[in-house]
Amino acid sequence: MSKDPKVVYADIIGLPHHSSPLHAKMSMKDRAAQFSPFAALTGYEDVITETARLTNARVELDESQKLALDEKLRELLLVDSPVITLTYFRADKRKKGGEYVDYSGTLKKIDEMGRCLIFEDGTCICISDVMSISSDAADF
Repeated sequence: MSKDPKVVYADIIGLPHHSSPLHAKMSMKDRAAQFSPFAALTGYEDVITETARLTNARVELDESQKLALDEKLRELLLVDSPVITLTYFRADKRKKGGEYVDYSGTLKKIDEMGRCLIFEDGTCICISDVMSISSDAADF
């Protein structure tokens, strides 16, 4: 009943390519889009990337390190607008842990009630997050 496939192909190989009089020819970009993979799990790649992103655990200072940091803070109270560099822990907003960040700036004031350092550019860093403080000032 059915014809041999080779015979059917041979019958049409020489015919001109069909083009519709009603529809415009589809662009290569649109044709390719028809065959692109379907993203059944929207956002899955973002979740995998976020899970793979590493964070650091917060390191707790021992008593001698805390005392040394407190002494440096007391010395900063005596200096007018010191330029300091500090390393502090910045907690991650999405997962447990965070990262240690270096920051340099001109200290505006120390908020003893709020326990934070306020810089002239508006940056506020909690004293409890600070790991180390240094300054180029001769009296520091």
